[in-house]
Amino acid sequence: MTIRLTTLAHGGGCGCKVSPALLDEILSGLPAHFRDPAMLVGIETKDDAIVYRIDDEHALVATTDFFMPVVDDAYDFGAIAACNALSDIYAVGGKPLFALALAGMPIGVLGVDTIRSIMAGGADMAAQAGILIGGGHSIDAPEPIYGLAVIGMVHPDRVKRNCTARAGDVLVLGKALGVGVLSHALKAEGLSDADYAELRATTTKLNSIGADLGAIEAVHALTDVTGFGLLGHLREVCEGSHLGARVRLADVPLLGAAVAYAQAGHNTGAGTRNRGAHEAHVTLPEGLPDWHRNLLFDPQTSGGLLVSVAPEAAVEVLAMFHAQGYERAAIIGQMVEGTGQVTVEG
Repeated sequence: MTIRLTTLAHGGGCGCKVSPALLDEILSGLPAHFRDPAMLVGIETKDDAIVYRIDDEHALVATTDFFMPVVDDAYDFGAIAACNALSDIYAVGGKPLFALALAGMPIGVLGVDTIRSIMAGGADMAAQAGILIGGGHSIDAPEPIYGLAVIGMVHPDRVKRNCTARAGDVLVLGKALGVGVLSHALKAEGLSDADYAELRATTTKLNSIGADLGAIEAVHALTDVTGFGLLGHLREVCEGSHLGARVRLADVPLLGAAVAYAQAGHNTGAGTRNRGAHEAHVTLPEGLPDWHRNLLFDPQTSGGLLVSVAPEAAVEVLAMFHAQGYERAAIIGQMVEGTGQVTVEG
């Protein structure tokens, strides 16, 4: 009998993340640490990875990401989890060097072949990124968990952060939204082959363009859109940069299959938590349907990069995305003067 991986987990993908409000509460209670001048990027602005200067030419990038199954296919689960973990290296403008696997598996429930297939999916995605998984750690756990700890490299002058956007910058989004809704529909009722193919294609597309964006001076800020949804991660950019943002609703790309499922009522618990944490700081068009509102807060597993770029370079950056196979990449708005408020214009 084939076991559906998603039935073994209470959550899936980046929807497993602790809610933004609870995370803030947890982190606010931690003791203050000394400031290391070599730490170019830490936890201060909820950035995607830490960056540590080695010398004038080299800085290490370190990140980790893991979660429970977002799909039922074991190989695809491993590949998606690895792709998602690698994204944080690219989101600061870096290139990955190597990775370690993190695995928790219900040994009495899943067979060796299934667990090996999860690992193989991760290893093949790492190979696609040009790196090896050189070891890791595994435990017997009640729910399947898989991900990577990744080490990368970046030139200290090319580090991109989520808190350095400038007023007037154009916002470019690298992938369409809707992964959370599709994963919810998959777990509830299954997806057609075509709908599943759309889900798999977007979640296994590496954000490797981030390394190229790191070399562009006109790219002022960079992050990836994952568990807190587009508006949640954009709010982090706004807060860190002490700016506001305007988003054109019609220009935000949505996965075609996700629209129908969202309209049918599919939504994630994480998406609801995202709305609770961020909606008070977002102005939405009057009369916006609830399904469309949900997609703007939808947790993305292995979501796209969000780029804040000077207006004169926006077309060039968008063309780079399209040339590297990010077909749904789009210009969705701009950064404006303000104090952390995001306005979505219909």
